Amino acid sequence: MKKELRLYLIRHGRTLWNDQGLMQGWGNSALTEQGIRGAKLTGKALANVPFIAAYSSCLQRTIDTANHILSHRDVPLFQHQGLNEHFFGSWEGVSTETIRHTEEFQQMLHDPVNYMARTNGGETWEVFTNRVIKAIQDIIKIHNEGNILIVSHGHTVRLLMALFAGSTWQNHREEGRSVSMLNTAINIVRYVQQDNESEGQFIIEKINDDEHLK
Repeated sequence: MKKELRLYLIRHGRTLWNDQGLMQGWGNSALTEQGIRGAKLTGKALANVPFIAAYSSCLQRTIDTANHILSHRDVPLFQHQGLNEHFFGSWEGVSTETIRHTEEFQQMLHDPVNYMARTNGGETWEVFTNRVIKAIQDIIKIHNEGNILIVSHGHTVRLLMALFAGSTWQNHREEGRSVSMLNTAINIVRYVQQDNESEGQFIIEKINDDEHLK
């Protein structure tokens, strides 16, 4: 059976830890007023999109964002742990300014291959990528056609958009291959898979669009 899906990928609304400059992977903090407003504006921008399903990570900030986007619409919302943010281990809740100078932090930002997460006990980029890809595969396996809302996180959405564009986890942080995801900006990707294909094709239609937030 042919598959044709349109994935709407959204980074969660701005949070308290975002405002405070704290590392926020599997740790969680509440949406700020700005974050709630952004989610509601995204919902308004997508009000005419007939979603067949919505997925978020298991972290409350994405669940809240998804609920604000969907408002009172009759769209089933599921959680998938594979959509969780990059796990930062002992860096969770730590000010980025206190670790920005370290070699490991710079490797995480710019050198995914050599980021081994040794001092923080977090996820390597390879482990993170495998988890995130499986989540998308799981979603694609369930649905054959229609629009799907996916609310996730900064690293997660940035990595996915780069992979959809043909980059790898190893090189996706090179200049020009990916962009930092804005809170509640809209990313749209079409997935098409023919009957005789074992894997489909991802076609990027929109990336990091924040016009609805201005």
